[in-house]
Amino acid sequence: MRPRVLVLRALGLGDLLAGVPALRAVRRGFPGHEVVLAAPRSLADVVAAVDAVDTLLPASAPGRAVPVRLAWPGPPPEAAVDLHGRGPSSHLLLERTRPGRLLAFAHPGTPHVEGPAWTADEHERERWCRLLEWYGVPADPGDLRLPPPRDRSPAPGAVVVHPGADAAARRWPPERYAQVVRELRRRGHRVVLTGGPGEDRLLARVAGPAGLGGRDVLAGGLPYGRLAALCAGAAAVVSGDTGIAHVAVAYGAPSVTLFGPVPPRLWGPPPGTRHVALWHPGPPGDPHGGEPDPRLLRIGPDEVLAALLPHLEVLRT
Repeated sequence: MRPRVLVLRALGLGDLLAGVPALRAVRRGFPGHEVVLAAPRSLADVVAAVDAVDTLLPASAPGRAVPVRLAWPGPPPEAAVDLHGRGPSSHLLLERTRPGRLLAFAHPGTPHVEGPAWTADEHERERWCRLLEWYGVPADPGDLRLPPPRDRSPAPGAVVVHPGADAAARRWPPERYAQVVRELRRRGHRVVLTGGPGEDRLLARVAGPAGLGGRDVLAGGLPYGRLAALCAGAAAVVSGDTGIAHVAVAYGAPSVTLFGPVPPRLWGPPPGTRHVALWHPGPPGDPHGGEPDPRLLRIGPDEVLAALLPHLEVLRT
């Protein structure tokens, strides 16, 4: 049996894709090891698309909590890497597998873990790469593109609009999305709507006023392979600060992402003109709040169109 390294990141789709640079660093830093990622079973197709992971160890908990246990099989891992949080619960969970060494941030609750200090105001990709660098594992926060998906796009060349998000705080109003969609269609662009499981009613609130229907409303939550292919072949992707924005970045699709309550300096796309992050500065709010965040509501449809249309005009020339 090959030596194994266990990585904990039992979070969501966007979290997993933001962790790709760190996962690739683990792969390079532990040559010859089997990289086992503890993550939700629902992300199995996403994990399979990440070329730095060998095995998925199903693990999850409600919200962003630390799983209660890991069903770790066989001998202890040679190393465990905490990409889940600052500890101490995630530290203690990994220590139960009796790893040869633990790579994690320092925390007063686990004073025996001699890791770097946690910094709250730090981009997610850079945070985990810094952790690995502290332990002597080179990591590049820009190493986040994924190989082209195998599936074919269900709507090649379309503008993909995704109005949903896990929390209402990050959902721009559906009537504003409808205004954007109407204007894009008036200009001759094909637009398709996507949503996650349970978001069909939200899609209907956008599709109806925008005049969309049938094959242009991809309801029910697409399997990851089709979603990845859709984004990879899109003219552009428009969404809030949620998983599909990270999918667009992973496959190189132009994107416009609407931020609020969390600023893009913490979760935004890499710098450059291909990805536009819209944000009205202000104190960060609650990303899990039950109402649209005031900073998000300051973004208007005209602002979204102004960011989006240059990408589409380049495609037409």
